[in-house]
Amino acid sequence: MFIAMNRFKIAHGQEEAFETIWKTRETHLDAVPGFKEFRLLKGPEREDHTLYASHTIWASQDAFLDWTKSEAFRNAHRNAGDNKGVYLGHPEFEGFEPVMEQIATAKA
Repeated sequence: MFIAMNRFKIAHGQEEAFETIWKTRETHLDAVPGFKEFRLLKGPEREDHTLYASHTIWASQDAFLDWTKSEAFRNAHRNAGDNKGVYLGHPEFEGFEPVMEQIATAKA
């Protein structure tokens, strides 16, 4: 398993626009080998931005790297530069390989 995250600093007042961008874009992920899950997470407000993170789970780091080199990746990111004023800087990528996992067994 491999977890890929991007942190986004979103200018105050642009949160709804940012969420709409993500909710309406074609991700092309469903057809990508090794893709497992995606989440868009809203974090805390800071002095000049609201923090967001995209969180994808992949079968392996190789599956993720293959995605980044694919036509599907290029298609999903082709309009990424069209939203200046929403983002404060570029996203910050973080990749993780799990070293421990615990899954709930009790029903909530």
